[in-house]
Amino acid sequence: MVWLHQLEQLLAARKDADPESSYTASLYARGTKRISQKVGEEGVEVALAATSGDKDELVCESADLIYHLMVLLQDQGLSMNDVVNKLKERHK
Repeated sequence: MVWLHQLEQLLAARKDADPESSYTASLYARGTKRISQKVGEEGVEVALAATSGDKDELVCESADLIYHLMVLLQDQGLSMNDVVNKLKERHK
C-alpha cells in the first residue's frame, strides 16, 4: 500500500505538468470524460484477459486499470485511501 501512496503523490504532482511531456498530465488535460473512458476500456481488457486465462496479460491489464482508476480518483478529488476506508467500513 505504501507504493500505491507514492504513486498517488506522483499522479497528483503531474496534474499541472506539461501534457506534451507526461501521459498522466495529458489525461488530466483531456478531462474527466476521457479518464473515465480509459477506466472503462481497461476494465473490459481485465475481463477479457481473465476470460482468456492469460495470467500475465491479466496482471498487466490490472495494473493499467488501477493506474487509470487512481488518475480518475485524483481528478475527482479522491484518493485510494477513500476507497480503502469504504472497503473497511463494509467489512466490519
